[in-house]
Amino acid sequence: MSSAAPAQLSVSLWRGSDDGCYETYSVPRRASQTVLDVVTYVQRHIDATLSYRFACRVGMCGSCAMTVNGRPRWTCRTHVAKVAANGRLKIGPLENLPRIKDLATDMQPFFEKWRQAEGVFAPSLTRAEPMARIKPDSRARMAADAAIECINCGVCYAACDTVRWNANYLGPAALNRAWTLVNDERDAGNAARLTAVAASGGCHSCHSHQSCQEHCPLALNPTESIAGLKRRTVAAYLNGELKA
Repeated sequence: MSSAAPAQLSVSLWRGSDDGCYETYSVPRRASQTVLDVVTYVQRHIDATLSYRFACRVGMCGSCAMTVNGRPRWTCRTHVAKVAANGRLKIGPLENLPRIKDLATDMQPFFEKWRQAEGVFAPSLTRAEPMARIKPDSRARMAADAAIECINCGVCYAACDTVRWNANYLGPAALNRAWTLVNDERDAGNAARLTAVAASGGCHSCHSHQSCQEHCPLALNPTESIAGLKRRTVAAYLNGELKA
């Protein structure tokens, strides 16, 4: 921490639900301090009624995602020194999701869109059959591998302008998941999946702003996955697999 940095942080936290407001707290500034450390300090030392969500604290679960100075981030891996302009932090819940209380959002709409996108593996073999062998260097496997590390933190969903404008849009994470399954040679659910992602609110609603790619903490590119779905659904339509 620089010797010129203020000893205290001015931290504005969203309190309440949709009709709430920001309240400001003074929090001691410490070396190697994360934004999650700051929120935890407020809850443990200033106001025990503060609600927020976290689990692993090491960037594995994604549950601590919040809006920090206007940008969705994992708070456990965001260091105060990198984001606190003039010793100030403004921390709110993720955008584009219903607010439960304070910094905690309702993730149900996010996961409901995952279901709508047919984001569940549909096995093509039974347990009695030999395990399918997939070549790791096959084109389909490599396409799936590039998108498969998503942990459903909701950062891309919160950053997406199309989600903000279009409540029916499935969102980057759900469509990214659909793309991994479209490229899984073991999966038998592509007929229903392509129909789902080609419908209103599906992949063709994406405006390719790349906000999801820019904000993804794992450096995934859902926009690229969605572009793949656009090509695949058009091909399916031309081949008669999809109806207009």
